[in-house]
Amino acid sequence: MDGAGFRSDELKLPVLARRASFTFLLILALAGCKTIEAPYTTSVSAISGVYHYVKSGETLWSISKLYDINIKSILNANNIHDTTYITRGQKLLIPGASIRPERQKIFSYSDSFVWPLRGAVISHFGSKMDRTRNKGIDIKASEGSSVKASKAGKVVFCDEWLKGFGKTVILDHGDNSQTVYAYNSMILVKPGDLVEQNSVIAKVGRGGRAKEPSLHFEIRRDGEPQNPFYYLSN
Repeated sequence: MDGAGFRSDELKLPVLARRASFTFLLILALAGCKTIEAPYTTSVSAISGVYHYVKSGETLWSISKLYDINIKSILNANNIHDTTYITRGQKLLIPGASIRPERQKIFSYSDSFVWPLRGAVISHFGSKMDRTRNKGIDIKASEGSSVKASKAGKVVFCDEWLKGFGKTVILDHGDNSQTVYAYNSMILVKPGDLVEQNSVIAKVGRGGRAKEPSLHFEIRRDGEPQNPFYYLSN
């Protein structure tokens, strides 16, 4: 499969398309379509809710699932910015929540995302990348370092030279979420492969627009780019 030759005007699909359609839309977006999030400006003082103290391993995504509250509502209520981690012990206002979740309602960490590799984040979500915006994060690492699956899933796309991204792998996780791994020097999987969380799927390189060895990593839900910081534990 080669998505590099498509243009953004060649496919016009509804937002809630089938999972296969999300893959094509995602590839089109990688080719250069801009995505810029609006800044958060709401105030904490006028919002009611309950407070939650962050526990080890929790992320904004896991907390939003625990209370069944939209991530952006939590961001707005706490003035959390795109490059900010939540930390253990941090006090978060959960807007609109009237009671704490039942003790039996425990988030399953098998559903969570993990870092595909560890290293300094050298380009954040939403930062400028040439003439567009970064739809993920770029993580600095030594060339040849192992790139691991952030979550168990199926390989739905591999490309040796996707424009701007070089050797690229896309995993589908079966819950309307996908992850993207780019700038690689080597791809170790093929379309159709089923991979477990933390399985090695590629090796770090400096492909595409990368100026130094690094991994370009994205998380997408329903085809829309998400800030990985909201899904990854610090």
